Amino acid sequence: MWELILVMLERLGIIVTVAFVMTRFKFIRHLIERRQMSTKSKVSVIIIFGLFGIIGTYTGVKVNPEQATYFRWIIDLGEGEAIANSRVIGVVVAGLLGGWKVGVGAGIIAGTHRYLLGGFTGFACGLSTIIAGAIAGYFYKQNKNNRIISLQTALIVGMLAEAVQMGIILLIARPFHQSMLLVQDIGIPMIIANGIGAAIFILIIRNVVQEEEKMGSIQAQKALKLADLTLKYLRKGLSKQSALPTCQILLNELRVDAVSITDNEKILAFVGVGEDHHAPNQKVQTSATLRVLSEGKLVIASKEEIACPMEKCSLQAAIIAPLKIKDQTIGTLKFYYRSEKGLSPTTIELSKGLSTLLSHQLELSEVDRHLELAKQAEIKALQAQVSPHFLFNALNTIVALVRTDPMKARKLLISLSHYFRQNLAGTTAIETTLDEELKHVKAYLEIEQTRFSDKLSVRYKIDPEALSAKIPPMTLQPIVENAIKHGLKQLQHDSYILIEISRAEKVVTLRIHDNGKGIKPERLKIVGKENVHSENGTGIGLYNINRRLEMMYGTESSLVIKSEEEKGTTISFVIPI
Repeated sequence: MWELILVMLERLGIIVTVAFVMTRFKFIRHLIERRQMSTKSKVSVIIIFGLFGIIGTYTGVKVNPEQATYFRWIIDLGEGEAIANSRVIGVVVAGLLGGWKVGVGAGIIAGTHRYLLGGFTGFACGLSTIIAGAIAGYFYKQNKNNRIISLQTALIVGMLAEAVQMGIILLIARPFHQSMLLVQDIGIPMIIANGIGAAIFILIIRNVVQEEEKMGSIQAQKALKLADLTLKYLRKGLSKQSALPTCQILLNELRVDAVSITDNEKILAFVGVGEDHHAPNQKVQTSATLRVLSEGKLVIASKEEIACPMEKCSLQAAIIAPLKIKDQTIGTLKFYYRSEKGLSPTTIELSKGLSTLLSHQLELSEVDRHLELAKQAEIKALQAQVSPHFLFNALNTIVALVRTDPMKARKLLISLSHYFRQNLAGTTAIETTLDEELKHVKAYLEIEQTRFSDKLSVRYKIDPEALSAKIPPMTLQPIVENAIKHGLKQLQHDSYILIEISRAEKVVTLRIHDNGKGIKPERLKIVGKENVHSENGTGIGLYNINRRLEMMYGTESSLVIKSEEEKGTTISFVIPI
């Protein structure tokens, strides 16, 4: 008996190996975590645990109770032979993890196989295997609220199922004296070995789950730490100032040799190995990076694809991940390694997660910027409503006309009231029609034309079909005001503004042209792209107009500014319809 116990305990090594392999299957993990499984997954689990039971049969020990002899591996059975095996372990674990249906299903597969092998205990062992699955399913129901079955439960159920099998052998298998000799010989060894085997199987499963949860927890903590460290920089948007500290943080916290961040055109920051020649401000040129920017998908780059011009550069591989805002790729995040061995599945998944994390932070920066711009627009719009210079000039002009041209004064008062009414509406509305926006502009220009007498003329070229299109309020008027105050200010005569609105198939094009002094080339590069402060400006500014258009309609609606000194300026943009 003791020899048999030692032999069966040796066979538990096979059980341990198979158990570990089984934890690699996705649907087995779902079973372990007690998730809802599809019928297809349940059938797969039944088949796998049924095969596990068959393996337990084949790795058993052939026993002849009459001769008290053992044979180590099973091929077939004689009439008076039986098997000391670990078949019940797979069936019991199936029932404990998946319930009685899974347990009985696995038991039917393993039990039928045992019955077909023959021997005087064939039917009794096959039947007891099915019953073992049902017993385990009962304990599954009793422990349904527990995430993982305890080792004590697995040990008890494994031993109980084997004890039931011994009882069924005594009740069914004939001749009885052979059954009695068999149970006396293999009963205790099988009860002990299979109970321990079921407990070891559950122990392996529990350890795998705990280790993965521990690793997941570590990765989550690392991600949260990186999010906390980089948030204050990336909430300011993607720029050189935010990219450099972000790269430094990632280099310090991760096992990488270098980190780089680019936008769509150039390298914003590079820290780590090779920073002496991978300098910022260089244009993005490598095919791997351009592919990420165009396709928006992660790319693994070899040394050749890194395309470093320095022959002695030690960087051998890189992971290039996209940075996105609203599914639009705006840059890349690069992790460099001195060896391709650094490109493990874990590092690749971590790179994907970090690029997504940083992308979310950049999206938050856009939200913050949007809110700030909206706030600034509202404040400046309110300031424009009560601009003392414009108000006093307009009132002075009207006072002067009251005596000389009362009808003209009345008309200007109506225009002034319409102008301020539209300003007030523009602080709350998100969109208005081009027709209303044009009325606002005409009210403003009528006052300005009266002030400047014959100095200023206004020309309109309007497509009536375009006037129903929607546009952010207070978009045209600040552009026109900018042209008068900065473009036409120094002209003594023959100054004019041309306002064109035309409609194409899917867009409306708006164009404002003046024949003023124009914009200097160095200033033209930043007008509309940066917030340029001016002492004379009272509108919300070309920069904010440009940002509002981009946020509402995309970069296709950005302001296009063309200007030549002493010839004039043309500002145009399109809006979708």
